[in-house]
Amino acid sequence: MNRLAETIAGLIRQTGPISVSDYMALCLFDPEHGYYTSREPFGAKGDFITAPEISQMFGELVAVWLYSAWCASGMDKPATFAEIGPGRGTLAADIARTLGKLDPQCATACDLALIEASPRLAQVQQQALAEAGMQTAWPASVEALPDRPVFFIGNEIFDAIPTRQFVKSGNAWRERVVSLDESGGFRFAAGVDTLDEALLPHGADRAADGVVFEIAPARTALLDTVADRIARHGGAALFFDYGHLEPGLGDTLQAVRGHAPHDVFDTPGEADLTSHVDFAALAAAARAHGLAAHTMTQGAFLRAMGLGERAGQLGASGNAALRDTLADQVERLAGAEQMGELFKVLALLPHHLEVYPFPDGGLT
Repeated sequence: MNRLAETIAGLIRQTGPISVSDYMALCLFDPEHGYYTSREPFGAKGDFITAPEISQMFGELVAVWLYSAWCASGMDKPATFAEIGPGRGTLAADIARTLGKLDPQCATACDLALIEASPRLAQVQQQALAEAGMQTAWPASVEALPDRPVFFIGNEIFDAIPTRQFVKSGNAWRERVVSLDESGGFRFAAGVDTLDEALLPHGADRAADGVVFEIAPARTALLDTVADRIARHGGAALFFDYGHLEPGLGDTLQAVRGHAPHDVFDTPGEADLTSHVDFAALAAAARAHGLAAHTMTQGAFLRAMGLGERAGQLGASGNAALRDTLADQVERLAGAEQMGELFKVLALLPHHLEVYPFPDGGLT
C-alpha cells in the first residue's frame, strides 16, 4: 500500500466503510497525497490528454462560441469569461488569444477568470497566461466572481467531481461503499443507507441484483451555482465532458494512469478517478433556474463550429506533414471512434438568446 492507501485503510478500520464518493474525494483531493494536489496529470507525460492539449483549434472554436454569446447578450456591460478547473491554462490562453484577434475591444472591455482549487496548478496557469492580453484573475470560487454577466467554460470538470453509487440488493438500492477484505485490501460492499426510488431512472425496477446506479449531488450543486449566476446577472455557459445524454444504470467508475486503464483500488492518489456525467440531470438543474439547456455530441458541435474549415486554413500554407497532423487532430476531437461521440456538450443560455449551433441542432 502507498501512503494514501494506508491512510484510507486506517480511516475505514476506525470508522467503518466509506462511500464511493468519499473514496473518490480522498483519492483526488487529499491535501498531501491527492491526485490533483500532488501530480501533474495533463499532457503526454501525464495520465491523460484533454481536448485543448490535442489542438489549438478546440480553444479557438470555443472562443468563437463564447464571443457569439457575448455579442448576442448586447455587449453593453463589462463581462467576465470564466473557466472552471482550467488545468494548465491551455484552453484559457487559446480563448484569450482568439478573442484578441476576433475583437480587440472585447478583449480589453472584458476580463478573464480562472477558478482553480490547486495552488500548484494556479502557478502553472499564471505562466501560461502571462501574455494573454486580457486582464486575468484567479477567484477562489464561482461565488467570488463579480456581479456582472459571466460566460463560463468547463472542460472535463464534472467527471472529476465525486459520485455516489447505489447497488441493487433485494428490494432496495443500497449505497455502495468501500470496505476492507480479510487481507486488508479494499473491496466494494453494500452499505446500510438506501436511495429514494423516486430518483431512479425508468426501468430500474426490473434491474437485477448487483446492478449499479450513480447519482452525483455535488455535480448538480456546481451546476446550480453556475445557473443561478447566469439567471441573476446574465451570461452563458458551455461545458464539455464524457457521459450520457439520458439517465441510465451502470457502473462507470474508472481509473486511468499513464494513458491506460488502472484498477480503482491500486495506488490511490496516483491515478485519475472519474465517472460518466449524467447530462440529463445537469440540464434539468439548469432549467429549474429558468435557463435553456441544450446538449449535443462534441463531434457535432465542433464540426458545426467549423473544425474542418479551420483545419483547412491552418494547413493551406503548410506541408503534407502538417496537414496529416491537423487531420489526426480533427479525428481525435470529433471522430465517432475518438472523442466525438463519447464527449458531450451542454450549453446554458437565457431563453431570449439563441447562439449557433443551439438551439437548432441541439437536443433540448
